[in-house]
Amino acid sequence: MELQILIEPTLVGMGYELVATERVGRGLLRVYIDKPDGIGVEDCVKVSNQLTRLFMVENVDYSRLEVSSPGLDRPLVKEADFVRFAGEQANIKLRMPTETGRKKFVGKLAGIADGVLNLETETGAVAIPLADIDSARLVPNI
Repeated sequence: MELQILIEPTLVGMGYELVATERVGRGLLRVYIDKPDGIGVEDCVKVSNQLTRLFMVENVDYSRLEVSSPGLDRPLVKEADFVRFAGEQANIKLRMPTETGRKKFVGKLAGIADGVLNLETETGAVAIPLADIDSARLVPNI
């Protein structure tokens, strides 16, 4: 079973949003969570305990679980993330270069229409299909 499908209903029921999951190295499973008023250590402990029980019941193979906030450079994974953070600066990396040879863009998220992200860069507006995005992260506003 895909981890996101397994984890997301549990987190939503607890009042959290699943931002992303990743498997790293030898059995490390990272789960990034968020909620409107931010994430604290207590939230991570609460979610970690609940997911440990869920994984035991569902026989999920892992050796170590890390639960944390997505951080200031939060990954943008779902279409709703790009909508929620409209107006914010983001680093976008594409799976394949565009016809101009570019793979990386930095700009202000300017909305989505029909699965295409509008990004305002220093050199002008760019339309990027969401399906072409390999990774996207907010630029920390420090």
